[in-house]
Amino acid sequence: MADLVRTARIDRSSSPLLSDHTLKLAVFGTNVSHGCSMTEAEGTIAVEWAESVRLAKAAERLGIEAMVPVARWRGFGGNTNFNHRSFETYTWAAGLAAATEKIMIFSTSHVPTIHPVLAAKQAATIDHISGGRFGLNIVAGWNETEIAMFGSPQKDHDDRYHMAEEWISIIKRLWTEEAAFDFQGRHFHVPQAYAEPKPLQDPHPFVMSAGVSPAGRRFAAQHADLNFVLMPTLEEGRSVITATKQLARQEFNRDLLVFGMGYVVCRETEREAKDYFNYYVHEKGDWPGVRNLLKVLLPNSESATPEQLETMAVNFIAGYAALPLVGTPEQIVDGMSRMSETGMDGITLSWVNYDEGLAQFGDQILPLMVQAGLRQG
Repeated sequence: MADLVRTARIDRSSSPLLSDHTLKLAVFGTNVSHGCSMTEAEGTIAVEWAESVRLAKAAERLGIEAMVPVARWRGFGGNTNFNHRSFETYTWAAGLAAATEKIMIFSTSHVPTIHPVLAAKQAATIDHISGGRFGLNIVAGWNETEIAMFGSPQKDHDDRYHMAEEWISIIKRLWTEEAAFDFQGRHFHVPQAYAEPKPLQDPHPFVMSAGVSPAGRRFAAQHADLNFVLMPTLEEGRSVITATKQLARQEFNRDLLVFGMGYVVCRETEREAKDYFNYYVHEKGDWPGVRNLLKVLLPNSESATPEQLETMAVNFIAGYAALPLVGTPEQIVDGMSRMSETGMDGITLSWVNYDEGLAQFGDQILPLMVQAGLRQG
């Protein structure tokens, strides 16, 4: 006879992602070498376990809502071999879940690299370790050279999202259904699918999806709780956010959070901030590496003008193509206010040096965010 153990579940309404803060915050990319900065400048992420724990605890002390990792399997060559050293994100999340008490810990998962039955079980386990603080960030898998390492040819763009739909549908059923079920789809055949225990969060952990293409936005609107998007400009971001939230409400009767990305370069004066930006991007930037990255990301990049490619290269070196937050503490907060005004519910943050960046963020920027109405006191 099966046991009848049932752990008390946790209502997701108490999640940090649903706090009263106008602009939620997450720290991005502490599990990969050089973090989000393609530079040879000093102080970037080394990928040591003590470093991951230290940064997560520092973010938690500041009341930052979440830690979000990058799923990476190989680097991009060049001078730094950017992101070649990385912690696998499910085990990284499990370790940080045990080392923290309040902050949400996400795993970022490439759909083609893990079977949904295993992903559902690992996610539920981490949710128990964390006491109900786990989140799953779904990536359909854009990097063909990485996906090839798993013995699978890269699928067409929209087909990748069809596969992701089956993948998360299986996982959600494993998280919520008591009885075993059969699943027969185009991409997955799962006979007698079953998983216990269920996650602590009721009905299930937060699901994030990264993607801004029409297929990616539709997937997020239907299946995710949070859409994590890359926005070239605030103007483009405003229209994308409005359209995606409307799609979720009108077609799927769902509310959807949207997060953007920002990289922070903060100094006492604007001149000092711009000088440091020039140092780590133009003097110390990994220009051979970023060319390699853009070839993978944009296999048809010959359609872009040299000026467009140069702008993309600068943005990737500076902070993984996030929106710039460069200047004094006051200018940083002004930039965050403009991001919030587009409809963003939150942003991920990165720095060249995360230790220094988090310390400065707590001392100089968070108090100004409270004054600006972006955070509660």
